[in-house]
Amino acid sequence: MEQYNNKATASLVLGIVSLVSIWFSYFTIIGIICAIIGLIFAIQIRKAGELEGFTPNGMATAGLILNIIGLALCALVLIACVACVGLLGTAAMFG
Repeated sequence: MEQYNNKATASLVLGIVSLVSIWFSYFTIIGIICAIIGLIFAIQIRKAGELEGFTPNGMATAGLILNIIGLALCALVLIACVACVGLLGTAAMFG
């Protein structure tokens, strides 16, 4: 049970890190990686709960939600940054 609490805490922390990395556009790739690892931990806790017959604690659920939101927002910011760099490159080439 202790390993699941540790994974729940890690999932929650990784979700928070992924959300914080949105504000630093160059670190969105790190945020995406953190969110994916946090999602893996949260999904492992959910599956273990189904197999062993316990309900995951609130940290596991919060970690799952934060990681989903962090992954979506980091991906959106990364796409926006790539689009801006592409537009600047196009403007420099034809400007």
